[in-house]
Amino acid sequence: MALMEWTKSMEWLAAASEDPGACKEEWQNGITGVALLAAGRFWDVLIVPEQLGLRVADLLEELPLIEPGPCLLDTRRRHVGFLLPPEPQTMWIGTGMRLLGAGTWITAPAPHCRWGALRWLVPPDGSGTLTMPEVLEVALQRCANELSRLQGHPAPPTHSRAAPDDGRPDGPQVARHCAARGYAHP
Repeated sequence: MALMEWTKSMEWLAAASEDPGACKEEWQNGITGVALLAAGRFWDVLIVPEQLGLRVADLLEELPLIEPGPCLLDTRRRHVGFLLPPEPQTMWIGTGMRLLGAGTWITAPAPHCRWGALRWLVPPDGSGTLTMPEVLEVALQRCANELSRLQGHPAPPTHSRAAPDDGRPDGPQVARHCAARGYAHP
């Protein structure tokens, strides 16, 4: 059963490559064990700082009714990447965050790779499960506030989209703005 699941995961992930056959060959027998995959077609990738991303990944794994989507850890660059549904008109706002969509690429190890400098915290399951943006946004905000408190910074008094009177954010802010819909998510 595990071999069938791994094969399904590998097929799903390799489909984002320009050459899925070469991609699978590299994962199985290659020197580097990583392949270039195009973002923006099947999924986007939200890159966040490692400390925040690890906390968010743990939180998402603990939620009982949420199936977390694939999540990559790059210890060399100190980033975590969450695979999300592609939303071309969306931008994420937060310190150290960037969204990789159409026209960008990521390097990815084989779906079973859970060791090394580039590894899956949550490997793809082959079914196309992705992290829900709304759930990720809430988890990022919660974990950013927690990290801020741990570092001795006061948490914002309320969870609000509005900036304080002086125009500066009053704590760690994470927001997803959907340009096509014209509004920001809380």
